[in-house]
Amino acid sequence: MKLLLNLLWIVFGGIFIALLWFLIGLLLFVTVFGIPFGIQCFKMGTLTLTPFGKDVRPNFEKHPIANILWIVIAGWELAILYITTGALLCVTIIGIPFGLQWFKMAVLALLPFGAEIK
Repeated sequence: MKLLLNLLWIVFGGIFIALLWFLIGLLLFVTVFGIPFGIQCFKMGTLTLTPFGKDVRPNFEKHPIANILWIVIAGWELAILYITTGALLCVTIIGIPFGLQWFKMAVLALLPFGAEIK
């Protein structure tokens, strides 16, 4: 079932969002300051590519300063975007599994540093 849902996810837009995350990550690698943020974009891209069957475990205590910088720069906006998209998808019964994946990605978008994807 996870394979089927991941395939549907990829076909209906997951590949484009993952590619955007990978592109942003590459752009952040241009500066030394951006490299840690670029790594987190790659982490987000891998989760966005196949989110079904994966679990996100945030760990704020591991890198608190980096997480605070991320939240201030873009994290809170991304989290609101992911939550809004998830809520819109949860309006329909068919969209509920996909909406739940957007909520999972909102957690990672808010606190990516130190988070584990299992």
